[in-house]
Amino acid sequence: MARKETAADAANPGRLKQIALTYKMTRKADKKIGLVLATVGIVTFGVFLAIGFLIGHPIYLGILGFLLAFLATAIVFGRRAERAAFGQMEGQPGAAAAVLDNVGRGWTTTPAVAMNRSQDVVHRAVGKAGIVLVAEGNPNRVKGLLAAEKKKMARIVADVPVHDVIVGDGEGEVPLKKLRTTLLKFPRVLTGPQVTTTNDRLRAMGDLMSNMPLPKGPMPKGMRMPRGGPKMR
Repeated sequence: MARKETAADAANPGRLKQIALTYKMTRKADKKIGLVLATVGIVTFGVFLAIGFLIGHPIYLGILGFLLAFLATAIVFGRRAERAAFGQMEGQPGAAAAVLDNVGRGWTTTPAVAMNRSQDVVHRAVGKAGIVLVAEGNPNRVKGLLAAEKKKMARIVADVPVHDVIVGDGEGEVPLKKLRTTLLKFPRVLTGPQVTTTNDRLRAMGDLMSNMPLPKGPMPKGMRMPRGGPKMR
């Protein structure tokens, strides 16, 4: 019992530190975050407390208002923090891979399965919707990368649907902040065992960048491909 309490006590400061760090990072991009959170909390609590006085139960409604104010503040903070994070990642090579890593359970992400010397990249996500190829970079150049990767998928997993998405703000493109939602909207056509089989077949095939170590999250802007480009296996 003592060990469990000690572990819990050690975890709490870590969570608080993480929340504080997230707040500081969000505030750099969203200067009004403190004012917005305070307004949401105070207004929510004030409304329920006022209702409590009107119906003669200020204590009960005050407690309920406090809990709901905390919940509303947490929800608003989460959304604004997410928006700030996307704003900082947008436009950076590899940002889409960072989003794909957090799509959720049931999805397997392989970053940079195709890349050219201009740092246009195609990432792959496999889930119950099938295979989703996510490209980021110049729209005209990535179309060629996507076409080549789709041909490769047709040879290896012809019975699995393949979707393609280009990340960007142009016509027919998907903004980075909507990438996760877009993937989750694709119809689920595969079962769990079929997803596993698909991943095994793709893993056996090997990827273009399998021998190149990639950092988690967005790639540094100064990163360049080696001369001659990667060789296809």
